[in-house]
Amino acid sequence: MAGNSFGTLFRLTTYGESHGPSIGGIIEGVPAGIALTEADIQKDLDLRKPGGGDTQSPRKEADRIRVQSGLFQGHTTGTALAFLIENTNQHSNDYDELARVFRPSHADWSYHQKYHGFRDYRGGGRASGRETAARVAAGAVAGLILQQHGIRVFAASIALGGIWIAPKDRDCAGSLGRKYFAASSDVIPLWDQCVHDARQQHETLGGVVQIEAKGVPAGLGEPVFDKLSATLAHALMSVGAVKGVEIGEGFGAADLCGSANNDSLLPPTQDSGVRFASNHAGGIVGGISTGQDIVVRCAVKPIASIPKPQQTIDIDGNPCTITIGGRHDLSAIPRIVPVLKAMTQIALCDALLVHEHVQNSL
Repeated sequence: MAGNSFGTLFRLTTYGESHGPSIGGIIEGVPAGIALTEADIQKDLDLRKPGGGDTQSPRKEADRIRVQSGLFQGHTTGTALAFLIENTNQHSNDYDELARVFRPSHADWSYHQKYHGFRDYRGGGRASGRETAARVAAGAVAGLILQQHGIRVFAASIALGGIWIAPKDRDCAGSLGRKYFAASSDVIPLWDQCVHDARQQHETLGGVVQIEAKGVPAGLGEPVFDKLSATLAHALMSVGAVKGVEIGEGFGAADLCGSANNDSLLPPTQDSGVRFASNHAGGIVGGISTGQDIVVRCAVKPIASIPKPQQTIDIDGNPCTITIGGRHDLSAIPRIVPVLKAMTQIALCDALLVHEHVQNSL
């Protein structure tokens, strides 16, 4: 199975299935001497783990990380940093009846076709959202490296079930202290009602997550095919539930004229360098960071597992009806928020290390 790795210099390879003994990964390219403990990683994993909240699966997983190599006496050694997270609360028998049936909008059919019928159908196997725990672990390491360079990444939910937080009201930096990791506390009662109604109707919900990276220096991103925008889109679209990514104005730019969408440059002052009058580009122009805040939004699809009858086929092509039981999230919001933050941190960390390598070689 190809495609298990992401990154050039800061490179993550993940392994494991939802109902296997463990999931985990190997991170290459971590500089030596970074102060790091398992607790530093665990605090981010705790934000993603299942078992709490109105939209979350009742599956209980401690998601306790165990670093296997690359860490000694509280610092990274510069060698490969390997880690694992044990699966401890699988209910594999919940999926016995799915061995021969394809769930609508799941990866069952596509995996069956690609791997000639050989697949782990329990919880989606490798296609399960549980794989993202390894990404969060790597993102925590990347975040520490970024912080040493004055870069901070924030993420928040800005829409759930079609109910949006207005741009002027979004505070991504304070999201972790709010329910749903919301960008504003004002919307929470509306989202509560939306979640309640969806549960009563045996439905699931989609949403939108906004990510902001502050302190990113100008110059990150490599033309032509390794633009920073392309790297970020690759990183974020690799998360299974993400169906769209936009940077800055994104799709909204298509409705603007050039004079409204352009970001005018302003002369430097005594307190700062060159400035911009606006940030419609979201901090990236020509695929290279401008030094402004990077602003990205991700469209997240509704969870595909719904407890109501759906039409499908079995592996012999016969029509059948399926009602999906088991333990599932009602929405990927909020657990996907730390995942998308982690992927942004991994992409930025890799771009930073590549940029430094190129500059040092000049």
